[in-house]
Amino acid sequence: MARVSNGMITALNILTVVIALSAIGFSLWFHVKQESPCQKVLKTPILVVGAALLVVSVAGLVGSCCRVSFFLWFYLFVLFLLIVGLIVFTVFTIIVTNKGIGQTLSHKGFGNHRLGDYSRWLQNYVINAQNWNEIKSCLVDVKLCQRIAGGKAQNFYTHLLPPIQSGCCKPPNYCGFEFQNATYWIMPKTGPAVPDPDCKAWSNVQTELCFNCESCKAAILDDIKREWKLLALINFGILVFVIIVYTVGCCALRNNRYEKRKHKGYV
Repeated sequence: MARVSNGMITALNILTVVIALSAIGFSLWFHVKQESPCQKVLKTPILVVGAALLVVSVAGLVGSCCRVSFFLWFYLFVLFLLIVGLIVFTVFTIIVTNKGIGQTLSHKGFGNHRLGDYSRWLQNYVINAQNWNEIKSCLVDVKLCQRIAGGKAQNFYTHLLPPIQSGCCKPPNYCGFEFQNATYWIMPKTGPAVPDPDCKAWSNVQTELCFNCESCKAAILDDIKREWKLLALINFGILVFVIIVYTVGCCALRNNRYEKRKHKGYV
């Protein structure tokens, strides 16, 4: 029985190493992903989980292969903390990403985002002065809006703009601005068609554009919300796997203790 448990924990920990390395690689992929270059919500949590899994799986391999009880105790203790952390963080991500259902974005990428569709915590996390200034600087540095293809108005409105470019690189449609090019719009002499703050926030200065608009902030929030929901699913899958490994690890530790007592003649 001891050999079976130790064999299982060894096999599971080899699989855990593979999962940990995959999580780290997944995190690095998000780091270089270009669709949403200025916020990497998934990068750090998945990197931390992957690194933690790598450490505990190595400890589990040493404990199961060499039958060192200390490493198994350490392994199970860290696994328990990891299980608790995953449960708390998964519940937290579900709560902060489920404030309303949000407005459906247009398939043309011209949806009108609103901040009220997102939880207060998520808004405060992203739209505080420090974080938002960093995001705006990044949007300028990566030339997000300059990536939009040029052309005449009739061609521009056929482009499938991503929500971030739609919210941050052009004034909202309801403002009634006149198109000159993808990032240059003229306000009517009579003023915006509607007295909306985003219409007043628009600027033809290429380092400002609609970066201070509610639509831009909501587009960033929408992208973060989607990534956090994906993170919750990933965490749940890892949580189920870690619970299985933890159970097998408990059996391996118990069997190791039984074998030691048996060799000493206590059993």
